[in-house]
Amino acid sequence: MKAVVMAGGEGTRLRPMTSSMPKPLLPVANRPIMEHVLRLLKRHGLNETVVTVQFLASLVKNYFGDGEELGMELTYANEEKPLGTAGSVKNAEEALKDDAFLVISGDALTDFDLTDLIRFHKEKGALVTVCLTRVPNPLEFGITIVDEGGRVERFLEKPTWGQVFSDTVNTGIYVMEPEVFDYFEPDVSVDWSGDVFPKLMKEGKPIYGYIAEGYWEDVGTHESYVKAQADVLEGKVDVEIDGFEISPGVWVAEGAEVHPDAVLRGPLYIGDYAKVEAGVEIREHTVVGSNVVVKSGAFLHRAVVHDNVYLGQQSNLRGCVIGKNTDVMRAARIEDGAVIGDECLIGEESIVQGNVRVYPFKTIEAGAFVNTSVIWESRGQAHLFGARGVTGILNVEITPELAVRLAGAYATTLKKGSTVTTARDHSRGARALKRAVISALQASAIDVRDLENVPLPVARQQTARGSAGGIMIRTTPGVPDSVDIMFFDERGADLSQAGQRKLDRVFARQEYRRAFPGEIGDLAFPASVFDSYTGSLLRSLDTTGIAESGLKVVVDASNGSAGLVLPSLLGRLGVDSLTINPGLDESRPTETADARRSGLVRLGEIVASARAAFGVRFDPVGERLSLVDERGRIIEDDRALLVMLDLIAAERRTGRVALPVTTTRIAEQVAAYHGTQVEWTTTSPDDLTRVGREDGTVFGGDGMGGFVIPEFSSVFDGAAAFVRLIGLVARTQLTVSQIDARIPRAHVLRRDLATPWAVKGLVMRHVVEAAGDRDVDTTDGVRVVESDGRWILVLPDPAEAVTHLWAEGPDDASAQQLLDEWAAVVDSAGR
Repeated sequence: MKAVVMAGGEGTRLRPMTSSMPKPLLPVANRPIMEHVLRLLKRHGLNETVVTVQFLASLVKNYFGDGEELGMELTYANEEKPLGTAGSVKNAEEALKDDAFLVISGDALTDFDLTDLIRFHKEKGALVTVCLTRVPNPLEFGITIVDEGGRVERFLEKPTWGQVFSDTVNTGIYVMEPEVFDYFEPDVSVDWSGDVFPKLMKEGKPIYGYIAEGYWEDVGTHESYVKAQADVLEGKVDVEIDGFEISPGVWVAEGAEVHPDAVLRGPLYIGDYAKVEAGVEIREHTVVGSNVVVKSGAFLHRAVVHDNVYLGQQSNLRGCVIGKNTDVMRAARIEDGAVIGDECLIGEESIVQGNVRVYPFKTIEAGAFVNTSVIWESRGQAHLFGARGVTGILNVEITPELAVRLAGAYATTLKKGSTVTTARDHSRGARALKRAVISALQASAIDVRDLENVPLPVARQQTARGSAGGIMIRTTPGVPDSVDIMFFDERGADLSQAGQRKLDRVFARQEYRRAFPGEIGDLAFPASVFDSYTGSLLRSLDTTGIAESGLKVVVDASNGSAGLVLPSLLGRLGVDSLTINPGLDESRPTETADARRSGLVRLGEIVASARAAFGVRFDPVGERLSLVDERGRIIEDDRALLVMLDLIAAERRTGRVALPVTTTRIAEQVAAYHGTQVEWTTTSPDDLTRVGREDGTVFGGDGMGGFVIPEFSSVFDGAAAFVRLIGLVARTQLTVSQIDARIPRAHVLRRDLATPWAVKGLVMRHVVEAAGDRDVDTTDGVRVVESDGRWILVLPDPAEAVTHLWAEGPDDASAQQLLDEWAAVVDSAGR
C-alpha cells in the first residue's frame, strides 16, 4: 500500500514561523514534523509515499529529496494553485489508482497504529475509513458520529459549542480505495470532509470511522506547537529522538558541547554541534537546535530555539520560539508566547513582551521595549558604523558574506582602477575575512596592496602612500569573539562621517559595482614595509640625546603585531632595551582588561628589577601604549596622557594640544603653565585626527593609551609615542615618577546608563533644561559646568543604547555626588 502525505498548506496561524518555512518543515524536537510522519509510515511498512506540495514546495523537495536517507521512496505531486485536501490528493491520482492508499497530514504529530487502521479498513470493506480520536475541545476540528458497527452517521466541520454533539474528531488520516476519485473532478478545490464525504454518504457508500488510541496533536497554533515539543520530551508520544540521554530526560545530540558548569533541568533537548557555555541554565521543555550558541549566563525555560541561533550572555528566554539564523544579543529578554521569525536581530537589553510576533529579517534595537508585533517595519538603527568601524561578533554579526558586501560597497565608492591597501591582525578570523574582502575588491575593479599582518599604524601609514583608501581587520579590543572592519581614507585616517554615510547608502541599496573580466583588480604584496615605516618614523621625530643618555627601557609587545616592527626600531634607536612577549600568539589576538592589568603588573616587576628608566606595553595591534615608571608602578592611562602632555608642552612652549572633552581640566592647567593651549574635541578619533593635521598642533591623546604625534602622523601610533617619550625623558633628565609627581591629581568618575534609542533625544533635552543658567558646552554631548568649577558631561553613545556620564570635582566624593545627581536626571527622562 502507498501513502499520501499532504504538505501543501500555508500554515497561516503559525506565522511568522511559516512566513519563510513551510509548516511541515517546522522542527519538533529538532526534527521536521513531516519527518516524524514519514518515520511513522515507514514503521508501518508504508515505504512508497507521494507528497503533495504547493506553498514553498521547493523547500520540502530539497529537504527530503527522493527519501533515500530515510529508506523510503518519495515522489511529489505539485499543485499550481491550492486544491483543497481532496483536490491535492486527486492531483496524485496517477500514482494511486492501482490499490488502496493511506492519506495523512504532513503537519500533525501522532503515533497511531496505522497497521491496525488498515486492517480495520479491509475488514469492513470500506470505500473510505476515517481515523478518529477523542479530544477535550473539538471546536477547531471536524466532529464525527459513528454507529455501533463503526459506520459514519454524521460530519460537522469546526462547530460552535451549541453545535457540539461529540468529542470524536476527524484527524485527517484516511484509508481509501482508488474508486473515491470517481466522485469529484480534477483541478478543482475540493475538501474531503466538506465536499466529498457528504456526497458519498448521500449515495450510501461505505464510510467507516476508526477510533484510534494513542497521541495526536494538530500543530496548527503556536500554543500547540510548543505543547508538541513538551509532549515529545515528556515521552507522551512514541517518536524517535536523535542523540543520547545523558541523564533522565536530558537529550544531547552528536557533537554538542555542554560545559560541565551549565545547569540542565530536563526534560530538554540540545541539538547537534550546539555549544552551551558555563553558567547557562536550561530548564524543562526547552529545545535547542543544531549549531546554536548559548553564551554564559543565559536562561532558557520552555523555549524552542531553531537552528543556527546565537543567544548572548545573560539573555532570558521563556516560553518563546526563536526562528533559525536569528541573533539574540546580550541581556535581551523574550517573554512567554513571543515568536521571533527567521534571521532577526534582537538587540542588547531589549525586551520582547509576551505574545508579540516579530516577522523574519527584522531588527529590534538595543534597549527597545516591544509590546506590539513587528510585521513591516524594522525597529532598529540603520547605523552600519560604530566607534571602531563596522563591529560585531565573528561569524554571527560579521560573516564572510557581510565582509564581501561591505568591501563591494566600499569599492563602489571609489574609481575603477584605484588602489586599496588591506591589512589584518594576527588572528585566524581576521585572516579569513581579509581574503573575502580582497576577492570582493578585485571583483569590483580595485587593485589591492596586501600588507598581511602588520601593526595598525603601519597599515595607516602605508595606506597614505598612494592608495585611495584602506581596510584593516582586527579583533575588537578586549572582546575576543568580535572583529572590527576598519575603513581608511587616502590619508590612512578613519573614514569621515560623510564617507561613512556614503558607504552606508551604497551598502543599504546593495548596488555594488562589478568589473568586466578584463578589469579584475591586481593583487600585490609590498616588500620592506617595516623598514620603510621605521625609517620614516626616525627621520620625522627628534631622537637627539637618546644614544648618549644611557637609558634602559623594557618593552612588552603583548604577543601582538607591534613586535614585528620593534627589532628594526630599537636597533636603529641605539637604546638599551629588553623586549618581552615578542612572539605572535594566534590564540590571543586581543586581551581582556584583567589580562592587560596582569601584564602591566608583570612589566612593572621586570622594570624595577632591571633598574630601567621606564617600561611600555603595546596593545596587540601597536596602536596604543601603556606606561610603567622606573619604580615599577603603573601610570594609569589618564595620568600617562598628562605626563606626555607635560613633557611635550615643556619642550615646545607653544602650540595647540588636541584632547577630547572627557579629559580632566587639569590638562588645561598643565598646558597653560608651559605656554600651550588645549583645543577640546569630540570623543571621536576622527576629530582628534582632524585637529592633529592642523598647523600648530603639537600633541593629541584620548586618555586611553592613544597618542597623536603630529610630526609623524595625525593618528594614534604606539611606536611614534614610544620614540617621542624616549627622546623627551632623555633630554629632560627627570624620571617618569618625578614628572608624574609634579602634576596635580585628577578626580574624574564615569558611569554608563542603559537608554533606549527612542528616548535618547528626550534625555538630552531634559539635561539641557536641568542645566538652567549654568554654563553649557555642546562640543560633544552636553557638558554642564557648576559655579564651583565641577562639571558633568552627558554623552549619548552613537552605536549602542547607552548614555555615558563623566563628572569631575576637587575630590572623589564631590565628583560622585555630581554623578549621582545627573544620573537621576537621565534616569527620570528615560522612563
